[in-house]
Amino acid sequence: MNQDRSSQLFRKATTLMPGGVNSPVRAFRSVGGEPLFIERAAGSRICDADGNEYTDYVGSWGPMIVGHCHPNVVRAVSSALEKGSSFGAPSELEIQLAEMVVDAVPSIEMVRMVSSGTEATMSAIRLARAYTRRDAVIKFAGCYHGHADSLLVRAGSGAATFGVPDSPGVPADFARHTLIAEYNDPDSVEALVAHNKGTVACIIIEPVAGNMGTIAPQQGFLEALRRICDREGIILIFDEVMTGFRVAYGGAQELYGVIPDMTTLGKIIGGGLPVGAFGGRKDIMELLSPAGGVYQAGTLSGNPLAMTAGIATLSLLREEGFYRDLEAKSARLSAGLSRAAADAGVPVCSARVGSMLCTFFASSEISNWTAAAGCDTAAFGRYFRAMLDQGVYLAPSQFETVFVSGAHSDEDIDRTIDAAARAFKILAA
Repeated sequence: MNQDRSSQLFRKATTLMPGGVNSPVRAFRSVGGEPLFIERAAGSRICDADGNEYTDYVGSWGPMIVGHCHPNVVRAVSSALEKGSSFGAPSELEIQLAEMVVDAVPSIEMVRMVSSGTEATMSAIRLARAYTRRDAVIKFAGCYHGHADSLLVRAGSGAATFGVPDSPGVPADFARHTLIAEYNDPDSVEALVAHNKGTVACIIIEPVAGNMGTIAPQQGFLEALRRICDREGIILIFDEVMTGFRVAYGGAQELYGVIPDMTTLGKIIGGGLPVGAFGGRKDIMELLSPAGGVYQAGTLSGNPLAMTAGIATLSLLREEGFYRDLEAKSARLSAGLSRAAADAGVPVCSARVGSMLCTFFASSEISNWTAAAGCDTAAFGRYFRAMLDQGVYLAPSQFETVFVSGAHSDEDIDRTIDAAARAFKILAA
């Protein structure tokens, strides 16, 4: 495919923006080559600056669950725009979306809208620290919760070792309050809690990990976290920025029946516009300013366009059969990709939870970051490029998730499986 225009744009972008992008994974560094510059999108398709069309499984990294430019969403946002793009004051739209979120998500009794997932997670942790009057946070290796300083850490050696900064510019004094556990290993959490008795404010987790590929919680894992938090007076936070309204209408907590104390949301609740939210038990949320003393603010929080897009999107998700049909499409795609790899003799491990899925270039099941980090990322890069050449746009990293949308047709799924069969044969040659 000709990508001359995208290449020209990327060269210009590198002179104006660090790395030529406004978010690092877009730069295609882990898969080689240069990024595509997208010009337009509709339904399950995106089109780049050179006129090439692709079946899109990135979906703006998850929000486009009903597809790009759904007519209901476009009409609603266009109508809202005519009334004003931002007020910096309350509007009824905020109440409407808040009510939909509270009705849908089991853990949320009150909610605060913000503008990004990073804002949501950092604010939820601040609130948990205020509620418990403790400082330490437990997160899990490989789980991403935005780029706030206290969350950009990796594991040290030993279960009780404090985190160390994972990015220049993060003070070690911030990182020392962040403890790293192993996903799907409740014993690693127990060890951290025992070594830091009475100091842990919260445990934050992606209930379905979506930032080290797609990794499901093993049976009993989330339940064990709930028991530990209840016993120790620790706030359990589910980061459902990705899984909220994606794996079920009520998120992963509805799917698995484990209810956290607080939940963070984003992506789908803004219908593709910038948005985030955090919510939880009323006694915790009422500590938030102006009801309480924990400060958080945002000029564009509750933006009327984002609220409108969210309301329109969630209304579509409530239609009869939406999740049933999405599950069927996702299951057929995942099975087809696995079958294509097996037929070509390429060792992969497929993982799926609802409409989130991943093809790991590994020969055994992936249950945590240690296993995910051992995948053949070079093989994934070749697979990615082969799929792109055939008009299938995947996330440009082994450690990201494929998102299926309601706009993907049976024909899209069939073409994608056929493309994968050819890509795996190229890898096997």
